[in-house]
Amino acid sequence: MSHRYAFGALHLPNGRTRFRLWAPGQPGVGLERRDAGPLPMQAEEGGWWSVETEAAPGTRYRYALGNGPTVPDPASHAQDGDVDGWSVVVDHAAYPWRHTGWTAHPWPRSVVYELHLGAMGGTRGVEEDLQRLATLGVNTIEIMPVADFAGSCNWGYDGVLPYAPDESYGTPDDLKALVDAAHGHGIAVMLDVVYNHFGPAGNYWHSIAPDFFRKDIHTPWGDAIDFREKPVRDFFIENAIYWLTEYRFDGLRLDAVHAIADETFLHELSERVRAAVGGRTVYLVLENETNDASRLEKDFDAQWNDDVHHCLHVLLTGEHDAYYADYADDPAGRLARALMEGYVYQGEATDNHKDGRGKPSAHLPPSAFVNSMQTHDQVGNRALGERIAALAPIGNVRAATLLLLLAPQVPMLFMGEEYASKRPFLFFTGFPSPELAKAVREGRRKEFARFPAFADPHRREQIPDPNDPKTFAASCLDPAERQQPEQEHMESFVSTLLRLRRMRLAPHYEGAKPLGAGKLGERGVRAQWQLADGSVLTIAAQFGEHTVPCEVGPGRLLAESRTGLEDELPEHGLAARSAIAWLQHPDATA
Repeated sequence: MSHRYAFGALHLPNGRTRFRLWAPGQPGVGLERRDAGPLPMQAEEGGWWSVETEAAPGTRYRYALGNGPTVPDPASHAQDGDVDGWSVVVDHAAYPWRHTGWTAHPWPRSVVYELHLGAMGGTRGVEEDLQRLATLGVNTIEIMPVADFAGSCNWGYDGVLPYAPDESYGTPDDLKALVDAAHGHGIAVMLDVVYNHFGPAGNYWHSIAPDFFRKDIHTPWGDAIDFREKPVRDFFIENAIYWLTEYRFDGLRLDAVHAIADETFLHELSERVRAAVGGRTVYLVLENETNDASRLEKDFDAQWNDDVHHCLHVLLTGEHDAYYADYADDPAGRLARALMEGYVYQGEATDNHKDGRGKPSAHLPPSAFVNSMQTHDQVGNRALGERIAALAPIGNVRAATLLLLLAPQVPMLFMGEEYASKRPFLFFTGFPSPELAKAVREGRRKEFARFPAFADPHRREQIPDPNDPKTFAASCLDPAERQQPEQEHMESFVSTLLRLRRMRLAPHYEGAKPLGAGKLGERGVRAQWQLADGSVLTIAAQFGEHTVPCEVGPGRLLAESRTGLEDELPEHGLAARSAIAWLQHPDATA
């Protein structure tokens, strides 16, 4: 292994394996192996226990706690028999990497494609789709969490063994083969990781080391992790290094960091990760509800910008429930601000954040923001998992797609979005415990009771049961859907836009500067940037039902969401549900 880790089973060059566990307060800890006798582990300072012994790759093992149960290794690198089964010794040096000279592209040139491994057929299914994605113009895939979770299927945010890829997706070598193959297609690979909580089943840290958790605060998903403890910090920071080195991922997306109750942990993680990868290009991206722009000034490359999503969603659908209420009063004006400055809210109070939300972000480059029209959160956290193509007129979807894919911010597509899939993406689980499955089902229905559309108890009963296998099956992509005329047309449109982005715009995004944006009527926006080579990019989009006056951008037509739009400008204005882009080269005049 390219790094030594404080936790877990470390297979050594001499063929032996070192086992190590942090279990303060335990009177003793023993190593149990399925095919060999038990061994006592030696106490070390600080609550650590370790033993080095003969244990070949593939050895099944567990830890016997002196005053508790026998448990899997919380730093297990692979499992045999779900989260409660045997942990497996893995020799990471044994995988024969093929694309050893791979170098990731600069972050501002990224086009991200978020996907769920299970919903795309596991590692093999995604590997088979890499050529199509590369041809489409995707150069970065972001995989939803793979950490081992209880049961047969899961979004991944209920993981309890952060170092072990879930068995349902294949072996560790299968996951490495996917990363390796992606590099061969010129595609970087990011992994979504969860460091703010553990799932509700299969987490043994309470038995191993109760001090792993804080007793004074909780998260929406359970007990808060105590990052004040150095071994706790090391457990997660080493996990980040582990994925980036042993699996050669090119970046991480850190889930819901606003739920991490420690002001210094994220900075330390960034510093140690950057040092560990030795100058190699890796991307560190946040999900952060607080919109803390200071995190993006040095430590992290970007953040998911939900503000852009929310503005677009209101403009495309007219919905204004829950958090969309914060954008419904002026969605076009707020979108214009987000395109120029990043966050819509930079300290102001909102209906849902009475004490204010966000920090000033206009000083950050456009590449500090990952913009999207759909994500697993925004689709899957709808009661019925509807995608935008099932909620909005296709003209609006195409107009928003042009804006998303040509603007200088980093765009992200959610799997199937490139061909306007209408298959739902639902919240699904596969918990083996009937009691937990019932609690999740009832909690899901209670959660949506606050939405007016589901205030009727009878309607709430129609929300799919997350633990029903049919719910997961309904969320999987259907390749046959791509063959339908509307879907083929959309995929061709996306491919054209991404080709323009790659060839005409992306080389000049780094250093791009906003020149201004404003509303077109009540539901349109016109935005303009100067790119690094001095060229000027102008994009105008109208999501309303009427033509609106619009000044022609400087330069020549670059792209349009409907054919013939250039004939309607400037005399007749920008047509309803359409978008258009112009590009002026630095040596040209308007």
